[in-house]
Amino acid sequence: MADSFRLTLAQWNPTMGDLEGNAALARRAWDAGRAAGARLVALPEMFITGYNTQDLVMKPAFHRAAIAAIEGLARDCADGPALAIGGPAVEDGKLYNAYYILQHGRIAARVFKHHLPNETVFDEKRIYASGDVAGPYAVDGVRIGSPICEDSWYEDVSETLAETGAEFLLVPNGSPYYREKVSHRHQLMVARVIETGLPLVYLNLVGGQDDQVFDGGSFALNPGGELALQMPLMEEATAHVDLVRGPDGWRIEKSELARIPDATEQDYHAMVLSLGDYLRKSGFSKVLLGLSGGIDSALVATVAADAIGPANVRCVMLPSEYTSQASLDDARALAQTLGCRYDHVPISEGRQAISNTLAPLFEGTQPGITEENIQSRLRGLLLMAMSNKFGEMLLTTGNKSEVAVGYATIYGDMAGGYNPLKDMYKTRVFETCRWRNAVHRDWMKGPSGAVIPRRIIDRPPSAELAPDQRDEDSLPPYPVLDGILDILVDRDGSIADCVAAGYSREDAARVEHLLYISEYKRFQAAPGTRLSKRAFWLDRRYPIVNRWRDGG
Repeated sequence: MADSFRLTLAQWNPTMGDLEGNAALARRAWDAGRAAGARLVALPEMFITGYNTQDLVMKPAFHRAAIAAIEGLARDCADGPALAIGGPAVEDGKLYNAYYILQHGRIAARVFKHHLPNETVFDEKRIYASGDVAGPYAVDGVRIGSPICEDSWYEDVSETLAETGAEFLLVPNGSPYYREKVSHRHQLMVARVIETGLPLVYLNLVGGQDDQVFDGGSFALNPGGELALQMPLMEEATAHVDLVRGPDGWRIEKSELARIPDATEQDYHAMVLSLGDYLRKSGFSKVLLGLSGGIDSALVATVAADAIGPANVRCVMLPSEYTSQASLDDARALAQTLGCRYDHVPISEGRQAISNTLAPLFEGTQPGITEENIQSRLRGLLLMAMSNKFGEMLLTTGNKSEVAVGYATIYGDMAGGYNPLKDMYKTRVFETCRWRNAVHRDWMKGPSGAVIPRRIIDRPPSAELAPDQRDEDSLPPYPVLDGILDILVDRDGSIADCVAAGYSREDAARVEHLLYISEYKRFQAAPGTRLSKRAFWLDRRYPIVNRWRDGG
């Protein structure tokens, strides 16, 4: 029996639906493992298709093509190490989330996922059949158990594998990011190691897919729970893990332990990764955005510069007579500091033309929010025209606080293809801007230093659609608003919970009302980076028409 076993882990970034490209990545990983003397090269859950496939994988032509791609990999990777890769499988007319073990030119084993997640962004119970819990598979005489993602969150699958002879656990994952999830994964996997007494290798996808971010962070644990390997977050990486058999069984030789950043850095890196991947995977290389001189557009511009490089970011200032000189100066300073293109496109002439056109219809009425929204929608029209003309994706800039209460104009500043800030509350936007001014990492393509002018961070937020306008004229102060939203949205709490936390009943009821009547706007909003377990879209699915209000 072998006393050592080298396992190559490919924490790589597939593209949804690119079966040929994902198979090519798998062959590259296999080549790297073969060159390093690996016995097994492992890729994460559903790697051949990309993840989370949603209903795409139910299409027969698609899952048949994915299975054929895996069969092709088996033939291509016959002379060398075994290859483990996630993909769909069909048996007895049922569709499964499977993990394939390819060896000697054939499919040597398949593992079917047993526990199907049916919460947050997942509804796998309507897509896949639940597989039976089975024993381990063998690679070169070593028996390996592979609980697929959710299967490792419960004790039954891992315990069955240990009881049926598994010598270590290799857990393939498509586990998306949310704040504080890294420590939660570690805690769960330590529990599996303590229960089974086996070493465990946790292999996760990395990369952005629509709103979801797969953050990598793969790791390995020895019996007792000691960390033997920690791979980086939010970055592609390859690791060659050596297991050695001793009198007490297998142990993983300790190797590099990557730094785990704090929550602010993880969120920022997630926004950079998701935006960059959304653009690359959908065929865009450049972006533009309306730069208002405010903090939200400043942060989006900085994220974009860090994701795709400042030369690929167009910042457009579209001032009206209500735009302050401070906003004009700060927007230009930001674009210059970042190194982005800056365009100045006044809207006064166009706004006057629209006002003249509508004047016969609006005669006898008082100017108000309609006229304010015309400004926003005119800006959206002009930005979309530039997007069409130059082939640059328009980014939207509304933070989670604004998205929650509808403090954005549909078909105006909500126009665009992606919103990195969609799941970041305003109070975190301020915190993140200060952090980015103080910190620079090698994965950031933008410049280092205080790229966001201090006045943008310190100035009271304003939409500048009317004289002397401030956000807090129509909303509670952002610390209050965000605290109430955290209870109502992120914790699914009640008005009574808000009052118990010290907020006024009047504020809580008003915020709840705004939250519910804005559902139709969110239904039509651009996708954006998911940073929490209660992001707007798949995490929180509410009816658009809803007359219920919490009387508590």
